[in-house]
Amino acid sequence: MNSLTYEGASPNRSQEGSGGETQSLAADLRAPSISRAYQCQCGRPIFLGNSQCLACGTPLGFVTERLGVVPLSPVDESGVDVDTFTVFGDTGGKTWHRCTNFSTAAGCNWMVPVSRDGDDASDPTHNLAPGLCLSCSATRTIPDLSVEANGTLWRKLEQAKRRLLSQLLALGLPVITRHADPAHGLAFDFLGNVPGGPHVLTGHENGVITLNAEEAEDAVRERIRAEMREPYRTLVGHFRHEIGHYYWDLLVFPTPWLEDFRALFGDERADYATSLRTHYENGPPADWAVRFVTSYASSHPWEDWAETWAHYLHMADTADTAMSFGVDAQNVELASDLFEPADLWQPDHPGAMKFLDFLNGWVRLTNVLNELSRSMGQPDYYPFVLPRAAVGKLQFIHQVITEQRQRSHTGASQSEETTTDVALEPAAEQAASVPPPPVAAPAMAPSSSQGQTQMQQPFFQTGLQQNQGMFHDSSQHR
Repeated sequence: MNSLTYEGASPNRSQEGSGGETQSLAADLRAPSISRAYQCQCGRPIFLGNSQCLACGTPLGFVTERLGVVPLSPVDESGVDVDTFTVFGDTGGKTWHRCTNFSTAAGCNWMVPVSRDGDDASDPTHNLAPGLCLSCSATRTIPDLSVEANGTLWRKLEQAKRRLLSQLLALGLPVITRHADPAHGLAFDFLGNVPGGPHVLTGHENGVITLNAEEAEDAVRERIRAEMREPYRTLVGHFRHEIGHYYWDLLVFPTPWLEDFRALFGDERADYATSLRTHYENGPPADWAVRFVTSYASSHPWEDWAETWAHYLHMADTADTAMSFGVDAQNVELASDLFEPADLWQPDHPGAMKFLDFLNGWVRLTNVLNELSRSMGQPDYYPFVLPRAAVGKLQFIHQVITEQRQRSHTGASQSEETTTDVALEPAAEQAASVPPPPVAAPAMAPSSSQGQTQMQQPFFQTGLQQNQGMFHDSSQHR
């Protein structure tokens, strides 16, 4: 993984490297994906949600092949749609349209590639709904926009999902929608509670991730967090947790990783419903804090995986952002010890010391972030104590993702062996997995479920799921 390409690292060094040179936090963090510091053609900084530079007025958009927000140039030719752009400076290059949801309450700034004559099944547009970008194509059901407040909730949900998907692409993880793979592709349903109806459950089932749209309301989410005595509850946290269940099905269950998973996380064949009922009735085991990243992770091996997976994505994205903006925390006084090789799952793995550097860079960074939060009288930015027992699980997830990213470069199948000790540069062209041709999609239509009307994105499936068999209730997990 390109995050961990620092050479000559020692696991327990202080501020001096093996050659006597002063080390920076950036050398430790060497983030797992790409820069989060974007720049307009005028030189001013721009950010993930921007669609226009406030300094010079240049149009901006997220281009999946560039894995980031880039300045755009309108294509000004006779007979060409005025909504056609190229990446700034790439005159004559690939062209892009605005996502249809750019002008809706979702306010999407992602770009849609324009199909060209001669494009084959590798064309990324085969993974998309007509007129929609990759992120919006993955959304199957949106809240009922006839309810005034739902537009704001939808925007917040989509913003969090775009951050998630941008990170997944950067990590080289497959993002295949149900337009390309109707049976196993990824889809998101954003549903709301209806008085007198069943409670909407947040969870994952067979590639469909359902989120209770009411959690996009900050006051509601904070109330639930306080009631559940959770240290942390965010929309992006929900997305990262649920996508972990999706990738367990995709990357672990049908693969040789399963045996090692069971050795680290436990046997997922333990009855899930019974495990959750025991957790909610009796609470977590007394020693959960020294064995799991969260108390909820102790409920079942699937939840341990999903919570640890989400934690890894939190760490990777925050480290990316810190490194991108030059944050350095080398002079911080640590509130906890650094981790050592013995804490790792595979300390002799060729990439183990690089991962350990990243992990200890994270410890330094979060100490600084917590002090900054306290300076403003706010709760700790990182309200967790990472137990040593969880370090091996994080390394396992790191190696699963690293191997998958290598496969996305080489085209190797899941059954072929590959090494995970590789330095991988951000894969622009390979960032989004190439799916087969799509299933035809009908026009946008309303769909009724649970006594409510939800507006559905253009999609091949017309009925909403009844949210049965979901992994867990949104009121009962992080």
